[in-house]
Amino acid sequence: MKRNWGTKGKTALLASAATLFAFALISYPKQSLEASIRGLTMWWEVVFPSLLPFFIVSELLISFGVVNFLGVLLEPLMRPLFRVPGVGGFVWAMGMASGYPSGAKLTARLYQEKQLSTIEAERLSSFTNSSNPLFIFGAVSAGFFHNPQLGFVLAASHYLGNITVGLIMRFHGIRKERGQPKSRRRPFSLPYALRTLHRTRLKNEQPLGKLLGDAVRSSVQTLLMIGGFIILFSVVNQLLNVMHFTEQLAPLVRRLLHLAQLPEELDIPVFSGLFEITLGSQMISETDGATLLEKAVAVSFILAFGGFSVQAQVASILAEANIRFQPFLVARLLHGLFAAIFTYALWQPLYVETATGESGHIPAFFHMLTYARPEEHLGLPPYGPLITMLFLCLYIWLTAKAASERPRRS
Repeated sequence: MKRNWGTKGKTALLASAATLFAFALISYPKQSLEASIRGLTMWWEVVFPSLLPFFIVSELLISFGVVNFLGVLLEPLMRPLFRVPGVGGFVWAMGMASGYPSGAKLTARLYQEKQLSTIEAERLSSFTNSSNPLFIFGAVSAGFFHNPQLGFVLAASHYLGNITVGLIMRFHGIRKERGQPKSRRRPFSLPYALRTLHRTRLKNEQPLGKLLGDAVRSSVQTLLMIGGFIILFSVVNQLLNVMHFTEQLAPLVRRLLHLAQLPEELDIPVFSGLFEITLGSQMISETDGATLLEKAVAVSFILAFGGFSVQAQVASILAEANIRFQPFLVARLLHGLFAAIFTYALWQPLYVETATGESGHIPAFFHMLTYARPEEHLGLPPYGPLITMLFLCLYIWLTAKAASERPRRS
């Protein structure tokens, strides 16, 4: 009986939220349109062209057996540290290089290939999703704070926090694994890794053109879903501000900031960052009444937490592979906490002792990252929209071609 009432309550809550959202769209059409365009522009110019190459290359590396090859080599490292197979090392590296939500996509793909168990997939997804270095150094540090030196602290805190989360999540599901047969640990062996690479390649008898087409279609399909979530949460964030919900919920964030000994002026910026990290990072950088250290701690938390926009993307990807989302959510909270703590701990050695003011010894590369617009940190515009348009056309052509070939095969 209680379960029935709980299900009905959930249905009523979801229906009410959807109705309220529809009413807000009708009441504030101009603000909704502006937010949609802003989200679409971000996806069109930056997200799509920056993530697409990583997605396509990852699909091809899996198909050609390179991931299995790396898995054998990395097994002695990944299994003792994180209790995941060696292929998790590939997911970890690609997740750090390309950013959210690459780690979730690759984890889901390897799980569907039966290279990961359910528990291992939940562990792996919890610490292989992170912001990429270009976003941290370019958009946040140089673009928002106009302080490239700050990027070293944010990046070190972010990735150390992720490693710490991985070490903690290695204990996730350990009771469920006790009754299962343990996988055999193989020592580092290059000949065996090469044999595994060759066997995996022979199993996949599809021609190169078919593999490349499938990689493009799968990658573009995932990016279309990601674009929809970016636009949706851009609108949600804007409507919350327009309808003054942000101001109503800010006191709750203010209490949490007080516990962390951070100024209350960061309440609305942090609340916005819980939904979308780019907007939240920009608002934090422009906050008066907070020191640079306090701003860095707040930014570290929201970069690690990922925002509800990123979490919705990951939840959708994991749901398609029947992987639970709850461990990922717990890991994001832990990652945010650890990243903030590491920012405090590393502030003195990585920023105060290395920053030398106007005559600071900052690499010349970082002087090139002082952009007015955060999306320029990748150097894509004006080529970003062109890349997006070309691959969308290619995706339409490949999809139409695949649909036309189905009747012939049947």
